[in-house]
Amino acid sequence: MSFVELKAFANSSKQKKRRRGHVHGRYCGKGLKGEKARAGRKHVAVLEGGQMPLVRRLPKRGFSNKKFENKFEVVNLTDIEKKFKSADKVTRETLMGKGLVKGKKPVKILGAGSITKEIFAEIDAISVSAAEKIKKAKGTVIIKEDKKNINSTINMGSSELKREEVKEIPPPEAEKSGSAK
Repeated sequence: MSFVELKAFANSSKQKKRRRGHVHGRYCGKGLKGEKARAGRKHVAVLEGGQMPLVRRLPKRGFSNKKFENKFEVVNLTDIEKKFKSADKVTRETLMGKGLVKGKKPVKILGAGSITKEIFAEIDAISVSAAEKIKKAKGTVIIKEDKKNINSTINMGSSELKREEVKEIPPPEAEKSGSAK
């Protein structure tokens, strides 16, 4: 049997290629030239060719307080208990030095865990439970003045602490240095 005598199976031959697009023909499935025919571009659904876009036809819904929310760097009492000694001063700088806080956000102490050491905390905000636990351990809490809300109360629930009252408490270092002279 020679090569000439071989017969192809039915439907086994490929269709002859015509033009670049082969099966898709002249425009390769993209139609005539225009925005959708260009390479690497997708048609943006927001642009509706002069018609008022759907996004602008629909009414605005709801309100978000996200841009007004207070964002804090959070430190728990368990972390303070591990990293600080008794009679240490807890400030933003000391927390950064111990690796508990990064960045420029204000610091807030939360009451997760317990504390047995007497510490002096001078921070931006504190939770009610954390303030109570520090006071039970005979520590001191001073909330830094907030330039926006100088007269606002500390997040202490029904507690009597206000920012003006708190800032009058001297730090323990000043008491020690005053008594030594």
